[in-house]
Amino acid sequence: MSDPSSDFLAADWGTSNLRAWRLSAEGKVLDVRRFPWGVAHLQPGEAARKLKDEVRPALQAQELPAILCGMVGSAMGIAAAPYADCPAGGAELAKNLFKVDDLTAIVPGLRCTRPDGYLDVIRGEETKVLGWLALDAKRASGDHVLCLPGTHGKWVLVRDGRIHHFMTCMSGELFALLNEHSVLKTGAAPSDEASFAEGLEFGAADGPLASRLFTVRARMVGQGLEGGKAASYLSGLLIGDETAHLPPLLGLRAGSVIGLMGEPALCDLYAPALKAQGLTVEMADGEAAVIAGLTSLRKQGAKA
Repeated sequence: MSDPSSDFLAADWGTSNLRAWRLSAEGKVLDVRRFPWGVAHLQPGEAARKLKDEVRPALQAQELPAILCGMVGSAMGIAAAPYADCPAGGAELAKNLFKVDDLTAIVPGLRCTRPDGYLDVIRGEETKVLGWLALDAKRASGDHVLCLPGTHGKWVLVRDGRIHHFMTCMSGELFALLNEHSVLKTGAAPSDEASFAEGLEFGAADGPLASRLFTVRARMVGQGLEGGKAASYLSGLLIGDETAHLPPLLGLRAGSVIGLMGEPALCDLYAPALKAQGLTVEMADGEAAVIAGLTSLRKQGAKA
């Protein structure tokens, strides 16, 4: 990449939103903008046009080098940046930065073999994890597990400073689909803590989730469970199932420490669910992590 001592443009461009920063060479935020332009809602070629005509001018970054992460590096975005293989750390990601043009590079996604033997992929969260590592030198050794909730939540095992493997859980997308387009449709957003807590408890139980999910419908028509309460119960079922059954697959047991990083509202839902499994939750700042990750990769990319 170009001169690593200059300011640069950094962006986390996902399926639903875009956050962009003008950063100093050392990662200090000089300006920031947020745009409602998730790549899932853009036409082919539109992401590249918006980067050039709107994002760069908004941050006075028309001639600055840029490094982007997230789904902008998929076929829905500017270009499909190839996946790198796990285990991978900053060096592997920097070596595989996808160069769009002389000024712009995209962080590659990662692929791994999950603990259960199946393939998984990640795009965007790897940069947050790298930044989380960069923010504390003590994290460079040993095993650490991070939970990054979202539409497609990621559970990541870091070993000696490198992403070893991860697992994806589609709880966020399932909630949206079931709550808006299925027989479980509530017509409301979650709004009741007691119903959410009840869902968490039943979600963590053994047995087929597909059967437990139908209890939302049964309670709506058989007990009059309405609106926000039904949505809260559904949310609790999905998050309870995820947080009960994913941690053991990554080697976590009662008393283990897990990092939690994501949107504050989502983390507020996941934290009690993780604590209910006997885990010690350490909150992490996702925005600080992605800025640190992009800054680190820019520096390493200049040397690659």
